Parts: sequence; C-alpha cells; structure tokens
Amino acid sequence: MRTEKTELDNRFGEEYAGRYVFEEITWAKRSRIIQKYTKYSQMTGQVVSSDYVAIQAETIFASLKEQPESKPVTLEKLLSEEDGIPVGLGELFSKIANKLNGLTVQESRFLSEQSEERSLTQKSRSTGSAKSSGGPQRNSEGSRRKPSKSSS
Repeated sequence: MRTEKTELDNRFGEEYAGRYVFEEITWAKRSRIIQKYTKYSQMTGQVVSSDYVAIQAETIFASLKEQPESKPVTLEKLLSEEDGIPVGLGELFSKIANKLNGLTVQESRFLSEQSEERSLTQKSRSTGSAKSSGGPQRNSEGSRRKPSKSSS
C-alpha cells in the first residue's frame, strides 16, 4: 500500500503541528464508505443523493494512520460545520487522500478501454460517424482519403 508523510508547521494552528502519515485504503473500504453515504432508488437503482463531504471526511480519516500525539484530527472534527478543522488543512488532507486513493492514469486508461468504441465517438470532433452506414461520407478527412472520380 502506498503511503505519504507530511510534516505541518504552525500555519493551521499549533494544535495541528506535527507529522501525519496517510496510507492508501483498500477498494472494499472505499466502496463501503461510498455506500454508507449514498442513497439509491429502490425502483431504478440510480443514485438519489450522496453526502460527498462525509465520503471525503471518512476517506481522509480511514487513510490517516499516524498523527501527532495530541490526536488533533477526529472524524467528528472533519465532519463538523462549527468546530471543524481549518479549510486549508482540510484541502491539504483531501489532496493527499485523493492522490493515494484515486485512480491512476493507467487505471483510468484501462477503464476507458472497456468502452473503447463509445469513447472514440465521444472524443470525435468530426461531423461524420465513426462507422459508415453505407451513406456518403460527410467527414472531410474521409473524403481526402478516397480520390474522387473526377480527379483521375
């Protein structure tokens, strides 16, 4: 599992100064966190609502393996709207947790290859379709590849 260490000075307050160690969480843990804060429609299975702040807070806390002895960061503090952690500190922790637990470029590429045909047509900037249905090519690139009969 990947880890990231960071040493904080007093910029977020003296209580938060010290060494923090974050570790990548497992896929199962991440999935359980998401499901805990996501409501699905019983009829369609589609997402009805999701508490993204709670998902992010739980992900940060699950990734946080070491912190200063005073234990200044708790799940309750991450979730609190009144007595929470400073915004800058939350953003820093989010960035670290997302980096450790997010998809890598290779993973994203693998997942996008699963629906290659669909993604190619989505990325296409031409007005023609990816596969010809037998009709005339409206794509200027396609017409450049085939010499016209009048030019021979």
